[in-house]
Amino acid sequence: MSVKRRIPVFAALAAVVPLALSACSGGSEAPAQPSGPVTLTWWHNGTTDPIKSIWEKVVTDYHQAHPDVTIKAQPLQNEDFPTKVPLALQGAEPPDVYQSWGAGELASQVTSGKLADITDATKSWIGQAGKFAESWQVDGKQYGVPFAQHFVGFWYRKDLFQQAGITAPPKTMDELNAAVSQLKAKGIAPIAVGGKDRWPDAFYYNYFAVRECSADVLKQSVKAVKLEDPCWTKAGQDLKSFLATEPFQTGYAGTPAQQGAGSSAGLVANGKAAMELQGDWEPGTMSSLTEDKDLDSKIGWFAFPSVAGGQGDPAAVLGGGDGFACTSRASKACADFLQYLNSEPVQTQLAAQGTGLPVNAAAAKSLKTDTLKEVFDYGTKAPYLQMYFDKAFPTAVGAALNDAVANMFAGQGTPEGIVAAVNQAAAGNK
Repeated sequence: MSVKRRIPVFAALAAVVPLALSACSGGSEAPAQPSGPVTLTWWHNGTTDPIKSIWEKVVTDYHQAHPDVTIKAQPLQNEDFPTKVPLALQGAEPPDVYQSWGAGELASQVTSGKLADITDATKSWIGQAGKFAESWQVDGKQYGVPFAQHFVGFWYRKDLFQQAGITAPPKTMDELNAAVSQLKAKGIAPIAVGGKDRWPDAFYYNYFAVRECSADVLKQSVKAVKLEDPCWTKAGQDLKSFLATEPFQTGYAGTPAQQGAGSSAGLVANGKAAMELQGDWEPGTMSSLTEDKDLDSKIGWFAFPSVAGGQGDPAAVLGGGDGFACTSRASKACADFLQYLNSEPVQTQLAAQGTGLPVNAAAAKSLKTDTLKEVFDYGTKAPYLQMYFDKAFPTAVGAALNDAVANMFAGQGTPEGIVAAVNQAAAGNK
């Protein structure tokens, strides 16, 4: 779930984004729009501060500037969207604006016929989001707009690394495995993972695939919605070997990712675990889960390590973005609202509060910490950006991948089983 700079990242994303979208088309054809005052229902995932307060201020400020438009926001937990959005799109009154991660998942939703083609309504300003906005296109039509870009890597506690005698962030898997051993020797949980929510597990398989598979194979596989190259199985073997080192906290299978001090993010925030593989939203999430006001100074970041013998570029990055899609009832008002979310004042506030990396380049200078600026710089200069596979693939296929990876985390799956699960889901999705 990435802003615009540097052609390799966005050229790569552009190649992946038309991705599995080819078979999907058509939302609603420009229905009559409401005349007079409009109320937009808005589903977003800003359930905790700082973004919760930012979105509350957006609602107030937007209504003040546009008295005829009232925004009724409904914050939902991140994990609720994969089930609630498809159900809402089957109903008579889906939300007017809802959180969307674009790509294959959005293409699956477009088939409901409830989404609005907002190409014309956004063409005068969509360019400020760069080529990244193409992630919210299906068959060349704009159905949504990103407001933040994300890159995934390891967030770590500098103090706990120091306690364990780790003098530099790991750059290879051998170095990461050594760090895990050093942390264990000091009685420190090396890595926190929110296994209860499944998608954090998938980040590991995602990254091993990005390291094992070439960019061409990744693009071809996503476009075909089929895993045929041996690198996909090798990624599963890498994951199996890593799991065998027992790098995670006790009880990780029942740990949520972001809810409460006992979540995986909370464990790192409160010094109970040394690191977590997560997106750039991690500092903002952690800040709401601890009383430590000096947390930012204690947190560092490093890229997912290189994998010996892998065909992928060791500097390639896993990521994606947050955005919103419009349904057809009040699509013009929705598109105008999305323009506001992309404006420099809102983008600057999001960046300054550490809630994500802006898509409006003018706001990048306001990123909250040097560490976030480091992540932004790394991701935007990466030679290739792979969108999270559960978003790059159609919804059912992405869910099958996440479930298969979670099964492996639970000790019940195999590398071959992950590949088979994806291919079987893809065959059933056609």
